[in-house]
Amino acid sequence: MLSAWHLAQFGPGQTLLDVGCGPGYASLDLARLVGPAGRVVALDRSQRFLDTLEALKAERGLPNISTQRVDLDDRMLPTPPVDGAWCRWVLTFVAGPRAVIAHVAAALKPGGVFVLHEYFDYSTWRAAPQADELNEFVRAVITSWRETGGEPDIGLQLPQWIAECGLQLRSVRPIVEIIGPTDPLWMWLRTFLQNGRHRLVELGYLTSDRSEAIWEAFTRIEQTPGSLMVTPGVIELVAVRR
Repeated sequence: MLSAWHLAQFGPGQTLLDVGCGPGYASLDLARLVGPAGRVVALDRSQRFLDTLEALKAERGLPNISTQRVDLDDRMLPTPPVDGAWCRWVLTFVAGPRAVIAHVAAALKPGGVFVLHEYFDYSTWRAAPQADELNEFVRAVITSWRETGGEPDIGLQLPQWIAECGLQLRSVRPIVEIIGPTDPLWMWLRTFLQNGRHRLVELGYLTSDRSEAIWEAFTRIEQTPGSLMVTPGVIELVAVRR
């Protein structure tokens, strides 16, 4: 994330959008990056997330963040022209991802930069040694997202849409990590699997028995000497408004 922002030349005094900010952890980092003379506009449809960010910005003394409740599928972005925009793991879940790109492009000043991180191959999430249970979990995640209107491999469509929306690609980079249990990224995967398996049971994509088998397999991998995990494939795109 930080290297992508550096490539985009995000910096002091700029006004930046955090598109689909969630609880705002990236917004906090962006606010420090742009400094007191800059501004971060954090957009999300969840008032709960925005309330969390409001509390965090007050706690950390970052008044240069403003929050706006926006359903990205419903309307244009309510913002004056901005210097840049950041969006990660959002287009996977919206109903109209191309329209969101068009709205962000329209909000950028000429020369403004849009940075995106989205999955291009979610099925690269694998274990070494192989674990059928983990593969089952990944397949269930992919099915659940697609059946609720999302697209886990949305990254494959983004370069074309970026060009159609008047943006020019500056950089494209794949992000796939191979990590062991002591790597901090392992905890990200562990937490997602621990929480996600319960959600998949609630939604009917896994039985309770299969959920427990998946968790047992994951903890077994964790305790196996030399075990590794391959992360879901992410594409990084940095694009400039012409």
